[in-house]
Amino acid sequence: MNHKFIEAQVSEITGAKIYGFLSEKLKGKNRELIKEISKDEFNHYLLLKKITKVDVKEDFLQLILYKILYYVFGVVFVVKLMERSESDAVRLYKELSNKDSEFLSVLEDEERHEEELIGLIEEERVYYVSSVVLGLNDALVEITGTISGLSSALQNARTIGVAALITGVAASLSMAASEYISKKTDLLSQRNPLKAAVYTFVAYFLVVLGLVLPFFFVNNFVIGFIFSIIFGFLIVVVFSFYVSIIHDTEFKRTFSEMFFVVIGVVVITFFLGYIARKLFNVNI
Repeated sequence: MNHKFIEAQVSEITGAKIYGFLSEKLKGKNRELIKEISKDEFNHYLLLKKITKVDVKEDFLQLILYKILYYVFGVVFVVKLMERSESDAVRLYKELSNKDSEFLSVLEDEERHEEELIGLIEEERVYYVSSVVLGLNDALVEITGTISGLSSALQNARTIGVAALITGVAASLSMAASEYISKKTDLLSQRNPLKAAVYTFVAYFLVVLGLVLPFFFVNNFVIGFIFSIIFGFLIVVVFSFYVSIIHDTEFKRTFSEMFFVVIGVVVITFFLGYIARKLFNVNI
């Protein structure tokens, strides 16, 4: 049991440090909300210290990891991920709350208070997450399909890269324009149409770059295609992980749905490209 106390104590002091870091990066209402969470975590640490009678240091690697995640995904993502990681501590506090009333308030903090604060945190990138999702999702499906078909039909790395890049830029501009018009004509939407369009364009274009760049660095189209598919797979993993945390959904389900859609499109377009190559006698 003492080992569990030490682990929980390390978790609480690490959480306090992470939330303290977040509060320094934020302003106004968000800063005060995160400061309150940080104080709660430190108070939990002090309560556990009464039992263990020892001081412990934060998990340095975890602290660094969450700092990186903050810069990449934002504060709401980090807070929600922190909340998910505290399941072991919640189970421990449930056991202790039956023996010590002090831990009842700690349990209430872990189960209710932080979740309420998370719901109040305002962050622009989360507010426009649907636009980011639109850009990423469409880019993965459309451009991986395009690259697969072009690879099968053209079989020339540089030509595939140029054709896919032109297609990707045109598609990203088209998606951004569609998102702008969609938000502009939606009287119930509170999001800025221009910002929504920019988020969609940036998300789409970054995926396009990642997918087509391998074809500009290798002469063998097969190697370029393999690296492109690997990058697409990594995007699916990261994208699914982000969405599952932000929307409190199951990662496996989100990932499997996206993965099989992308793979299905890749397979179908590859065979379409092969048929086109044979039918029209393409030879580059």
